Amino acid sequence: MIVSDVLTVAQTAQYLQVCDKTVRRLIAKGDLLASKVGNSWRIQKSDVDFYLKKNRNFTKEVGKNE
Repeated sequence: MIVSDVLTVAQTAQYLQVCDKTVRRLIAKGDLLASKVGNSWRIQKSDVDFYLKKNRNFTKEVGKNE
């Protein structure tokens, strides 16, 4: 079995726990980097992780001064 850092749309959707259509929308908007191989998109896992890191939201801790 070959372990790859390159994911299909379906694998990316499973990793992000969203539907395939959501992944395709993120690619179309330019929010998620991907490469077209033939008629299929391929996404590097590092780009998925970067997308997640880039879109984190941080909340202030309760009781901290602003």
